[in-house]
Amino acid sequence: MTKASDVPLRPPRSIGVCLKRSQPQAAGIVRGLEKWLAGRGLEVLLDEEAAEWTGHAGRTRAELAAAVDLVVVLGGDGTLLSVSRSAGSRAVPILGVNLGTLGYLTEIALDELFATLERVLAGDVRVEPRMRLDVVAERGGVLLGKYLALNDAVISGAELARMIDLETCADGLAVTTYHADGLIVSTPTGSTAYSLSAGGPILLPEVAAMVLTPICPHTLTQRPLVLSDSSTIEIIVRSRGEGVRVTADGQEGHGLQEGDRVVVKRSSHPLLLVSSPVRDRFEILREKLRWGAR
Repeated sequence: MTKASDVPLRPPRSIGVCLKRSQPQAAGIVRGLEKWLAGRGLEVLLDEEAAEWTGHAGRTRAELAAAVDLVVVLGGDGTLLSVSRSAGSRAVPILGVNLGTLGYLTEIALDELFATLERVLAGDVRVEPRMRLDVVAERGGVLLGKYLALNDAVISGAELARMIDLETCADGLAVTTYHADGLIVSTPTGSTAYSLSAGGPILLPEVAAMVLTPICPHTLTQRPLVLSDSSTIEIIVRSRGEGVRVTADGQEGHGLQEGDRVVVKRSSHPLLLVSSPVRDRFEILREKLRWGAR
């Protein structure tokens, strides 16, 4: 299913291969893929995990993403999120191949890999821009951390059975103070991740919106809230004690104290994700969420 936001992918001349960590069973896949690509005259670069199984020198993911026209990720959504972070602001297309269990982001099945790459080389696939978030944490005007998130930014408490208070504003207007286990600010891509588990709605990737989803709120009328993607969200920690933390995509973050401020807004650097050429958006949702299964 082609969407207005999709753009054609130019046939690449260089391809990077990234592999999920600790995947010895994927050694044959990596070797076969490297040989297949090189046999078609393409420059092939491997990250350190993939290179481990070929005997060739590997690159860091940041180095690899900066040097190639396309990145093939062999793994699950966590691996793709890691590669997305390593790519930073560079608009390098990423093709996700699912070696995991669910794989919302890694839309290509392993047995579809080479057929999909044939279409890539023929210029017969499209790239979908996926919104990302700029996440900034500050303490008294001093920067604590700055992150680029594809799925979500989460502020949560680590202590068991202890809620936290999060004063939240959107575009300078007071939303509410959430008394909850935490708060998720999600992109449409991340709406099928932690936000969904916390009761948030599913947004299609092309929807221009963000979702505020409280985690186990004390007041059950504090429901998930859909905001425009142009919104600037400001969250101030109003809880004493240790253990509050902001996390981007569940992979990096910083500890927070009372009075610390987190600002989240749409990034000007979307991720470019290669769309599945053989299944549409709703087919993917039916498959991953087992809609209609008995």
